[in-house]
Amino acid sequence: MNRNTRGVLATGVAVAALMTTAQAWAQTTPEAPQVAPTSLDEIIVTAQRRAQRLQDVPVTVTAFGAEELEQARIKDIDDVATRTPGLQFDAFPASQPRIAIRGIGSTDRGAAGDPSAAVFLDEVYLGRPAMVAFDAFDIERIEVLKGPQGTLYGRNVVGGAINVVTQRPDLDAFGASTEATIGNYGRLEGAAVVNAPFADGRAAVRASGSWRTHDGYTDNSFTGGEVDDQDTLSGRIQIAAEPSDTVRLSFTVDGTRDRAAGPANRVLDLDESDPLSMFWEPNQDRDQFAGSTDGFQDRDTWGLRGEAQFDLSFATLSYLGSYRDLDYSTAYDFDGGNPTTNFIQISGGNDEQSQTSSHELRLSSLPDSPIQWVAGLYNYNSETHRLDTLILDLGGEGTETYTQDAELTSYAVFGDVTVPLGERFSLIGGLRYSDDEKDYRISNTAGNTIFRGEEEFDVAASASFDALTWRIGADYQLADDHLLYAMVSRGFKSGGFQDLPGSAAEAADAFDPEYATQIEIGQKSVFLDGRLTWNNTLFTIDYTDLQTRRTLPSGQVVTDNAGAATINGYETYLSWRPFGGARLVVGYGYTDATFDDYFVDETTNFAGNRIARAPEHKLVLSPSYDWSLASGATVRFAADYRYESLIFEDNSNTGPERREPTNFYDARIIYTPVSDRWSVSLWGKNLSDEVTRSFQGAFLGANFGAYAPPRTYGLSFNWTL
Repeated sequence: MNRNTRGVLATGVAVAALMTTAQAWAQTTPEAPQVAPTSLDEIIVTAQRRAQRLQDVPVTVTAFGAEELEQARIKDIDDVATRTPGLQFDAFPASQPRIAIRGIGSTDRGAAGDPSAAVFLDEVYLGRPAMVAFDAFDIERIEVLKGPQGTLYGRNVVGGAINVVTQRPDLDAFGASTEATIGNYGRLEGAAVVNAPFADGRAAVRASGSWRTHDGYTDNSFTGGEVDDQDTLSGRIQIAAEPSDTVRLSFTVDGTRDRAAGPANRVLDLDESDPLSMFWEPNQDRDQFAGSTDGFQDRDTWGLRGEAQFDLSFATLSYLGSYRDLDYSTAYDFDGGNPTTNFIQISGGNDEQSQTSSHELRLSSLPDSPIQWVAGLYNYNSETHRLDTLILDLGGEGTETYTQDAELTSYAVFGDVTVPLGERFSLIGGLRYSDDEKDYRISNTAGNTIFRGEEEFDVAASASFDALTWRIGADYQLADDHLLYAMVSRGFKSGGFQDLPGSAAEAADAFDPEYATQIEIGQKSVFLDGRLTWNNTLFTIDYTDLQTRRTLPSGQVVTDNAGAATINGYETYLSWRPFGGARLVVGYGYTDATFDDYFVDETTNFAGNRIARAPEHKLVLSPSYDWSLASGATVRFAADYRYESLIFEDNSNTGPERREPTNFYDARIIYTPVSDRWSVSLWGKNLSDEVTRSFQGAFLGANFGAYAPPRTYGLSFNWTL
């Protein structure tokens, strides 16, 4: 069965399902119509390690609740990024994502590197890019915190954090739900969750799992295969217990298995000033490439999490421990051609095995305490073995490999306090001391010396990095539902070692830590009896010694420290119910991220250039309308529009390594009966079939890259017991 046949079949099934639903509407006994809500739902977040209304948190947080995650088909971090101003997600390849928040991100995937913006899964730090693998089914909410974090969270981050909070076991009632989806490109998905209390309501187990698969978005005309497909299996089992009124215990095991071909990398543009450009044939057809191999992307990652909380007379004592394991392997055709199209053949890949563990001991104030505070000790450990392979074939194959072994031991002590001074004014302060020790060993085999010319070496090195970081601020409640706040926070990210050094001296020389100091002023308000929420933020970030990655003329990729950059910005969020059933959500972010000083050599300074992968403007519009039927059922019509301005892929801001402004449109129609036990939705993403690049990089006279997914659509069914 080919792709078109599967698409027609999927569409036919969707139409049949909708016709069946329509008949059910006609046969349903009319009931009183549901009353459309006139006020907005409140979102509770734990961005400050305690439960608070989102409107009461004196920092910028973008939050997505369970209903929005389900109905908008937010399934992974990429989907979160599309709806969050200030958040960028670069998935190349898809199994090693790169995240940037307010222009602060990292492209270094080396064994001795760290992310500048991080993901936490139930407060557990996912320290390797390929560990960011989970399914957003059975998720309570996702919070995006912007700016330096560390006085509240176990592992410090310099740019921001994405907190994924899963649905916890319910000790009070049995429950179950399921989800099924069909769509174009042969999409088939299924997910289910079961919650079962036991021990007379003192404990419960919650098990969830999902399977998501689709055919490849890109045809390989040389091999006859397909790439950019998906075959993902995820599962999670949680056990929670409350043996007494003052003790809470929980244990979780989760895992994800990914199998895919690709990615569909290819030559996008030529650098005609480089004589090597004559050896390449560009291909800007998103739907096909002619790679000599389909490649593969295999990833297996799993983890354990245990938590114990004890309520004392004056505070809550908590212990959080975790272990995570990653086995990752990818290989692909970098130039996207074959001997009949490209004279030079480039391929390669990565293999990585990582194990991380963490321990956090935390003492925090009780919920009714007038002074809210938290203090803790944190330890994080990681071991990573990574193999990077590059193959250059000019009629005679030259293979170059880098083998890396890295160990990290990190300790930290942190504390944060909010002190009210009167009924409306509060002071906020936090401190953190971090100490990181890194041991590194790297060896290589030199490849085709015509282009890269590295020496062979086997080097061992060690380095330590420590820093005192902090935050200080205040908030003032002008009136009920009107908050003003100001916050100054400083973040730190450890230094590291080159993953692709050109010499033994470079291999042994660590690059420095990076620091960011953010000043943020914000306002959060609710108007019109709860029908309108409008939040605004102004910020400036002093970003120093930022770790940047660039490709040298020789083809060597290095990480070094730029001198300094300044990031100024404004973000606004508006959610409005103009009348019953209607809602409009608007998010906009302006980010001016430019280098103040960055000498790449003795004569070239990138001062004034924009930081790579940071659009100046990002706008998200999400209107929706709930139509109440006479039967009492509801039909929701919803759409999402996203605009991103020009993005430079390289700090030089020159050449073809840029993404032109993009416009994306998503939409969905959701039918929910009066029982509210099930729903069916017809959805589509990238409805205008926007063609945009998801990755680019210049090398040997050509600009190589890949494309974002095309138009997709499908039918989803959800049922809840």
